[in-house]
Amino acid sequence: MDATDMRYLELLSRLFPSADKASAEIINLSAILNLPKGTEFFASDIHGEYEAFSHTLRNGSGSIRLKIDDVFGDSLSENEKRSLATLIYYPREKMELVLSQVDDAEAWYAVTLQRLVAVCKRAAQKYTRSRVRKALPKDFAYIIEELMTENRHGVDKQAYYAAIVDAVIRTDRGGALVEALCLLIQRLAIERLHIVGDIYDRGPYPHIIMDALMEHHSLDIQWGNHDIVWMGASLGQRGCIAHVVRNCARYGNLSILEDAYGINILPLASFALEAYKDDPCVAFGLKGNPDLPPQELEMNVKIQKAMAIIQFKVEAQLIDENPGFGLEDRKLLDKIDYENGTVMLDGVAYELTDTVFPTVDPADPYRLTPEEEEVMQRLEQAFTGCEKLQRHMRFFLDAGSLYKVCNGNLLFHACVPLNADGSLMETEVFGETYKGRALYDVMERYVRAAFDDADPELAKRGRDLLWYMWLGEGSPLFAKSKMATFELYLIAEKEARKEVKNPFYSYLDDEHVMGGIFEDFGMDPETSRIVCGHVPVKVKDGEDPVKCGGRVLTIDGGFSKAYQPTTGIAGYTLISNSYGFVLAAHEPLESMRAAVVNELDIHSSRKVVELVDKRTLVADTDNGAVLKQQIADLEELLEAYRCGAISEKE
Repeated sequence: MDATDMRYLELLSRLFPSADKASAEIINLSAILNLPKGTEFFASDIHGEYEAFSHTLRNGSGSIRLKIDDVFGDSLSENEKRSLATLIYYPREKMELVLSQVDDAEAWYAVTLQRLVAVCKRAAQKYTRSRVRKALPKDFAYIIEELMTENRHGVDKQAYYAAIVDAVIRTDRGGALVEALCLLIQRLAIERLHIVGDIYDRGPYPHIIMDALMEHHSLDIQWGNHDIVWMGASLGQRGCIAHVVRNCARYGNLSILEDAYGINILPLASFALEAYKDDPCVAFGLKGNPDLPPQELEMNVKIQKAMAIIQFKVEAQLIDENPGFGLEDRKLLDKIDYENGTVMLDGVAYELTDTVFPTVDPADPYRLTPEEEEVMQRLEQAFTGCEKLQRHMRFFLDAGSLYKVCNGNLLFHACVPLNADGSLMETEVFGETYKGRALYDVMERYVRAAFDDADPELAKRGRDLLWYMWLGEGSPLFAKSKMATFELYLIAEKEARKEVKNPFYSYLDDEHVMGGIFEDFGMDPETSRIVCGHVPVKVKDGEDPVKCGGRVLTIDGGFSKAYQPTTGIAGYTLISNSYGFVLAAHEPLESMRAAVVNELDIHSSRKVVELVDKRTLVADTDNGAVLKQQIADLEELLEAYRCGAISEKE
């Protein structure tokens, strides 16, 4: 044993100061290795749809209802099971409704607590007692632990358990204990949550989703392009701010800025209503048919157009500052023939759908007017000064990354950029070229530099790269040939609007190409799997989210209501448990209130992606590999104690 190993064992002996302590930990860890693997839950492209996402999280994508069926079988009616499931999903709301209708609240508590404890026991089966104990709510830890260890076949403690339940009800703590048990079941149903990008944009409640995720016990996030642009906006990056504000207006969601984050848009609104007061803004109708009163609808339309023009201007300035981004062809205001109302694009003169540009000087089209400059300065101050937004983006930084490798799964939001022949595509990042995993790694370093680097130049590079990652052809988060914002607004012809997807998507069923990606990320092509989102799966057209014989799973099923006409469903979730992989396709949730009042669950069709021959244990996971190494280290320490190389401290 060399000196380095001896120093390590000396340090380890401080934690396990005797042979007995080391032996006990070896026994404990060895036992954990033989527990079933915990349930992992994957979701992507949530896009601000809090109620639908929250429901799938609360019901464990259907797994909690399966546990209820396992526990009670035919001993409960279908109505009783449905009512119990709804209570577990929405304990506070359901209790309030039920208790207003029952004649004997104490009897309801007694029966309900017994049923919840039974489901808790079932949900806790794959965890150690220590793990469950750590998950228990502090106020009821002792009570719940006692109830969960109740022996239903013994008589010695029946009165003891009955007295616990009776005392809880008598002291008016029944409701609090019911809620604690329901939340514990929800927690035990999912060991690890993976969010594969795009929490923001389109839907109205990304901030509530962020608050919920910040309270989650175990999760990781792979940043999506819609997340990264909000991260840039929080740092005052003008291109990102312009998109975020324009997009909120486009979907009628300015309340996200005003009410959720306290960002004052009054200066912007005043400017837009004045600058475009006589402009019908014909090309800037809102998406998704938001239910807004006429005056508010008009304001959103005019703000959308005002920010679109500002966006075209600030993006052109960013393109000039960063020629390496290769986005020169995205400068289009100078390609407009303002007299004839046309624009030259790829050698073709297209007629514009809107020709009213009161803030654009044809001689200097990318110069902000003094009023536009003031608007941008105020927005910069508002975004960078918003404490709640900064807290949410810091959480993104701490809990997130561009990709993650875990348990043989490669998680990223959009793609690994490829060339037309399936080889890894090179992207220039500030004078150097990168591809594959190296591209992901360098871009992540710049993301973190944007937030934390003390060098102003590196921090600025990071901020500008955040914007590029949102819309650049070589970005692994964007995965298209161009961001056709200008064309979508101002050109009617579809050929001009077309955004060509990266070849990655045409190779999803190619085992050789996907195998090359796995090898680039240091993974085994025979056993590894990609989980990604970004591009909605057109289920209604027969598209299968399972690609390459199960080696690739694309799980953007349309949580966003704006995408549901395209997908035909209302989101996918992927569940990985000790038995294999299951993909759940969800139908739309009417509303959270309907789920409580009418006991409506999200109907989900479940597809088994992979069924393992032998149940997966903790020993087979990444965490199992860590535990095995810890056992090996402890066995070396134990041998050192036994041979006298290290003296026991106790």
